[in-house]
Amino acid sequence: MSPSLDRRRFLGSAAALGGAALLGGTVQTATAHADGLRTVTGFQLPDGFMPEGIIIRSRPYAYVGSLVNGDIYRASLRTGRGSVISKGLGSGHAAAGLQLDRYDRLFVCGVDSGEVRTVDTRTGEIEKVYTPGGFVNDVSLTPGAAWFTDSLNAQIFRLSLGEHGKPGEITAVPLTGDWEQGPSRTANGICHTPDGSALLMANNYADGGCLMRVDPRTGVATLVDLGDAKLPGGDGVLLVGRVVYVTQPQQNLIDVFRLNGSGTKGKAIGRITDSRFDIPTTVAAWQDKLYLPNNRIGKERTPATWDDVVQVDQLRPV
Repeated sequence: MSPSLDRRRFLGSAAALGGAALLGGTVQTATAHADGLRTVTGFQLPDGFMPEGIIIRSRPYAYVGSLVNGDIYRASLRTGRGSVISKGLGSGHAAAGLQLDRYDRLFVCGVDSGEVRTVDTRTGEIEKVYTPGGFVNDVSLTPGAAWFTDSLNAQIFRLSLGEHGKPGEITAVPLTGDWEQGPSRTANGICHTPDGSALLMANNYADGGCLMRVDPRTGVATLVDLGDAKLPGGDGVLLVGRVVYVTQPQQNLIDVFRLNGSGTKGKAIGRITDSRFDIPTTVAAWQDKLYLPNNRIGKERTPATWDDVVQVDQLRPV
């Protein structure tokens, strides 16, 4: 998610359209899978929702966050229907990057509010609000910690996790080594390496746009060798096995790489585009499909503008 004046204008125009409805709209066509389950090829979000982050874990439900007011919407991947299951804190308290743990706790990035929030998805209650500052953009979970990117400062935030995943203290870890901080948005999406030994982060400035491998103990960053590939607008970063998907919203595409186990090197295996992409920010996976929210940031919004999530096939190495 880019911290730009376009976003602020977009938030204002979305608010002028009125509040988001509680129920989603029409269901698109369905896809059958080998296990007999069917999933929709996309679903509509409440009008004026302005989505950014999405997460799908071990059940066929997608959670999507609103940049307008921090609402969390949950949709069934089998029917496409859903509702707002957690009300946000209102204007100025957006919900961007999301992660869900095995205790049904949602970790929410507040971007320019400088907030980190945890939400109990069973009750919809906001459990706790942290205010580490910065521009908290995306989040990844590892054993013992949740890691948050700060787009405007050379640091990441570590939220310690105790027994049963209970959040503890949040601290900043400075980024050093190969890390280069740009004049505006720099860090964005984040995940772990295939072997779990380090973190992978999108850097929109260094080397013309790249992935960085970050040692979580020290904050030392190393440029990931992706050959000639550049990621000038890298946003959402999703790891599936050894395949990493990096969304580039302004280009309406996903770049796909196969990594080695430690995440130090990757080979480009393809690029995903789709006529339905309209600035897709982040990406989540279910079975052999990917789901991406269309953000449409910077575009004029009218009462006829509608928000949605689209489904595409995963691209796997041959």
